[in-house]
Amino acid sequence: MRRKIPSTTALACFEAAARHRSYTRAAEELSLTQSAVSRQILALEAFVGVRMFQRTRHGVALTPAGEQYSRQVGRSLQGLERDTLDLMAGQGRGGGVALAAVPTFATRWLLPRLPTLAQRHPGITVHIETRTRPFIFEDSGFDAALFAGTAEQVTHWPGIEAIHLMDEDVVPVCSPRLLPGETPLSPVALSGFPLLQQSTRPAAWRRWFSAMEVSAPHALDGPRYELFSMAVVAAAHGMGVALVPRMLVQDELHSRSLVVACIEAPPVERAYYLVTPATEGQTPAVSLFKEWVLETVISERP
Repeated sequence: MRRKIPSTTALACFEAAARHRSYTRAAEELSLTQSAVSRQILALEAFVGVRMFQRTRHGVALTPAGEQYSRQVGRSLQGLERDTLDLMAGQGRGGGVALAAVPTFATRWLLPRLPTLAQRHPGITVHIETRTRPFIFEDSGFDAALFAGTAEQVTHWPGIEAIHLMDEDVVPVCSPRLLPGETPLSPVALSGFPLLQQSTRPAAWRRWFSAMEVSAPHALDGPRYELFSMAVVAAAHGMGVALVPRMLVQDELHSRSLVVACIEAPPVERAYYLVTPATEGQTPAVSLFKEWVLETVISERP
């Protein structure tokens, strides 16, 4: 039976025009003329029997039906493009995994271990984009996520299954030049040192000192960096003390470009999770990737 599906050219023209709210900008993006885009959208409207756009003083605007359809078409075209790129990348040998991951965890933990996945499953290609907050899987195009957060955040993330991978052991680190005799400090003494802040966790130092029952009036002071990797480099160059997950600075601690500034540790608040949609029918590539991540974590536990 013939499928009731418009042409991909019409859908691509509609999606671009809906995104830009302009036939002209859609035409520029698609290397078509404005009249060609207009004809494709008229053909689409005739095919579905619904008006998608209406003229305004400033150009065109989506109708309510067009607004809803544009979101659906955008997701579908994105998925089709991803599947096509996966096929091209794997040359038909396997499948792709679209992974959302917190950036420093992806860089410091996942990427150095991916060669073992490639050795075991050479047909699987992992595509990584950074995400630091929960999202709706069906709207994103992602197959899985490596997420850092609290148990409460994971519990309130709708439509997912989450597997605990490891706790986030956060430690204050600095250049050994900042510590006289490289002797670890007490939490009270540490409160007087310059503190390096991370913009995605603006209250991290305040919570740390609070857990230590230490008054630290300057806990929110200091330069802010978006990524842990930035704070790590700043700390290694003697700019202050950074509060970072231990697993992300193992190399620096081993080489002693960084040292632990205080050995006392508060209770663990956050952890790393492998998150997947709570739906049946994961692709073989996603299932194999999930299996590999869990085996890797278990093999590295003390």
